[in-house]
Amino acid sequence: MENGESELVPRVAVVVYLLKGRSVLLGRRRSSMGDSTFALPGGHLEFGESFEECAVREVKEETGLDIEKLELLTVTNNVHLEQPKPCHYVTIFMRAALADAEAKPQNLEPNKCDGWDWYEWENLPKPLFGPLEKMVKSGFEPF
Repeated sequence: MENGESELVPRVAVVVYLLKGRSVLLGRRRSSMGDSTFALPGGHLEFGESFEECAVREVKEETGLDIEKLELLTVTNNVHLEQPKPCHYVTIFMRAALADAEAKPQNLEPNKCDGWDWYEWENLPKPLFGPLEKMVKSGFEPF
């Protein structure tokens, strides 16, 4: 671009519906985008990484949990014009199970999240992070 303007380009995020029975793991975000909303664990896809590799890495980095039985659920296209800085994310939604059903999530990135907890699908906390809220309102279920 001319005159030092930065080009807005889409980024890819991989997020994980980590399921335990009819519950899903959610954390309250600490971020300029979606601050104080509840979101799934996940993050940016790194160069050369598969969706599965990204999902495993991000869940481990954020929660300390090991996951297995990964499956691609859906992809959404999210353009956020109302944010402090406009952004565009292609979000890959994966489903996974705990490798150890007794493992407890840890908050390994307290600067990005207030903590992790399990929430019954029929009783999700509010407010949900925008892309997740849109999926829930559309009737989508990760089970």
